[in-house]
Amino acid sequence: MRTERTRGTNIRLWAELTNIPNMLTLLRIAAIPLVLYFMAQRDPIHSFYAACVFGVASITDALDGYLARKLNVVTVLGKFLDPLADKLLVMGCLVYMVQMGRLAAWLAVVLVGRELAITALRAIASSEGLVIAASAGGKNKTAFQLAGISALILHYPYPILWTNEVVNFHVVGTYLVYISLLFSVFSGMEYIQLFVEASDDGEEAPT
Repeated sequence: MRTERTRGTNIRLWAELTNIPNMLTLLRIAAIPLVLYFMAQRDPIHSFYAACVFGVASITDALDGYLARKLNVVTVLGKFLDPLADKLLVMGCLVYMVQMGRLAAWLAVVLVGRELAITALRAIASSEGLVIAASAGGKNKTAFQLAGISALILHYPYPILWTNEVVNFHVVGTYLVYISLLFSVFSGMEYIQLFVEASDDGEEAPT
């Protein structure tokens, strides 16, 4: 009986791992060392490759969630892997860019600390049966953060096609990350407020 149960669990786990949304999530995790490898070459061409891989990986973040709902294959494994992949991708790039001298260490600490704190807060809320929806500030933070990281990965000055202008992507990325920092702080405060309100509502709800 135990063998049959274990076999059934393994089959279900394999089915969850191999559905399209979770495969995209796994590909996002697999893309992390590739991004870091291209960045480590420290030249404009490989930095461009790294930014392309990072951009495609970031797009799969929205795509896997959409497909999971569209195909009705939302799984517990997917709920675990999806945010994990997001955090690993962003944090891996932030930490590596500090080592490369492209990002201030204190800035990476604040951004990573905020992500860990809010992830823990939402996990606590979920364990208590509370749902904290993503805020507008959190979505703006994500958009500016991903754009800023992409620009910092590009790093070097690149010419604009069909013009004589050159864009210094390190400068652009730095500004975008600072903007994302503001949204990180304010949206973090929003999440804490929503958690407190949800906790109060839960305590006052009739049993």
